Amino acid sequence: MHQRPRKRFSQNFLVDRHYIERIVDAIAPSARDNIVEIGPGRGALTRPLLARTDFLRAIEIDRDLAAALRHEFAADRLEVIVADALTVDLASLGDRLRVVGNLPYHVSSPLLFHCAQFVDRISDMHFMLQAEVVDRMAASPDSGDYGRLSVTLQSLFRVEKLFRVPAGAFNPAPQVESAIVRLVPLGAARTAIADRSLFEAVVQAGFGQRRKTLRNALQRMIGADALAAIGIDPGARAETLSVAQFAAIANAVSAAQFAAGHSLSQRLPDQVPP
Repeated sequence: MHQRPRKRFSQNFLVDRHYIERIVDAIAPSARDNIVEIGPGRGALTRPLLARTDFLRAIEIDRDLAAALRHEFAADRLEVIVADALTVDLASLGDRLRVVGNLPYHVSSPLLFHCAQFVDRISDMHFMLQAEVVDRMAASPDSGDYGRLSVTLQSLFRVEKLFRVPAGAFNPAPQVESAIVRLVPLGAARTAIADRSLFEAVVQAGFGQRRKTLRNALQRMIGADALAAIGIDPGARAETLSVAQFAAIANAVSAAQFAAGHSLSQRLPDQVPP
């Protein structure tokens, strides 16, 4: 008997075979792939994935669903990790990870940021998300959907919206449409960022109040003259900047902080041993 969807886990189970096949075809798994599925639920994607690959790991927060999957599949085919995916160290699961899943919509952004931390271990990721979130992930500068999520993910991945999945493909049907997105690490094409945490702080500050100009939004980090010196208009707004321009700002702030710290250390008196 199928478990009823649980609201506290935002469970909407994919049931339409046509879209299940389209998603698995888009993933295109092969026998030796190191696949990690987040939120397998009742196994709608798990079964066709296992038909094409030798072994699969699945991270499932719902203990009852996890038990059902363990009962259905042998341990040498499917390893079920009972945990909140936000707490799982993906680096512990090996290299060349292919991460897939129908992500719970209420925690989709935190899950995306969590996975992004392991970009150097990832080959690609395919997720089903609320269509609106996918639009934000893939958005271009100077568009209404472009924001912190767009810049943060596009600084690490090539983001490609594949296709929409209608609400009727799920049980129960969600109130929104969904979409499939593919993320592939940029590798050598990644824009150089000196300090990743500083870059993310600059992006967050820039989009913190979208109507503010960069001069005002970033005034605690960098001055208008310094922005102009790297070719960025202090009167511009964050949504007009490319990933490379955000990286240039963060790198300028990092260089200024290093120079200030280096200058301070030169001015400090030598310590005398006791």
